[in-house]
Amino acid sequence: VFGSSRIKPDHKYYKLAEDTAYLLAKEGYAVITGSGPGIMEAANKGTKRACGQSIGLNIQMPTEQKPNKYVDTLLDFHYFFVRKVMFVKYASAFVIMPGGYGTLDELFESLNLIQTERIGKFPVVLVGKDYWQGLTDWLKSTVLKKGCISTVDLKIFSVVDTPKEVIAAINKFYGKT
Repeated sequence: VFGSSRIKPDHKYYKLAEDTAYLLAKEGYAVITGSGPGIMEAANKGTKRACGQSIGLNIQMPTEQKPNKYVDTLLDFHYFFVRKVMFVKYASAFVIMPGGYGTLDELFESLNLIQTERIGKFPVVLVGKDYWQGLTDWLKSTVLKKGCISTVDLKIFSVVDTPKEVIAAINKFYGKT
């Protein structure tokens, strides 16, 4: 689960991430985050509430990101690229909540790796249609229209609004419907 470290516990996206992770854990999925605050904390909290496996891949930064208290298994990384490899290596799906540059980096890295067949296809689920609408519109109206991607590339990801839709998208991919 990826998303902004800046989202506060009283924000609707925090609750959305917590509820999504809760359902993921109840479905038997381990939840891996960047271990920080915001969406990452919410996802680890939801996982812990469901008695699931809550994993954090912390990045060592000058501003010293501290792991949130809901992480059960913690790994520390100095380099972003090594951390991203670990996310991809152990992921069954990427659940992308609203976020900033780091979240977008993780999103586009996964889309590129799937598009270029450097990794096997897996679900990439963007959560929050209101948040992602501008980006998806731009991908269609500019990137696709200019021929920089193909129509099939837009099918690498899906956009949903609810935790149940996240589970449905992942389970559909794996034939668990």
